[in-house]
Parts: sequence; structure tokens; C-alpha cells
Amino acid sequence: MKKAVEPIPEGYTEQDIKLESSTCTGEKTIGFYDKHDKKLHYSELVRTERDIKAFYAKYGLKKE
Repeated sequence: MKKAVEPIPEGYTEQDIKLESSTCTGEKTIGFYDKHDKKLHYSELVRTERDIKAFYAKYGLKKE
């Protein structure tokens, strides 16, 4: 069964997707970066490349 694709959140584009790494723990998160408040929104924890691909797939995008 194929998962439902979610629309990209309003006000964001594929180019706004950013991967950040914590300087303290090294923990990585991926989400939509807001240039105005300089924060990630709709972020998710990332442990592997597979998690990154899953984030893109969630919004019907392909990671290049």
C-alpha cells in the first residue's frame, strides 16, 4: 500500500528543505527552513540517508 503524499506546507518550496546538525549532540533534523525567523519548521529527526529520502517522498519529491 502506497502512503498518501502530503502537500508542501504553504509558503515553502522544495528549495527551502534544509538539513541541520546540532553542535552539541550531532543530532540531525530535516525540515523547511524559514528565512525570516531562521528556524526549521515541520522538522523530523534524521538518522540515516533513508530517513532523508522518506522526508522527500512524504511530500512527493525526489532527493537528488
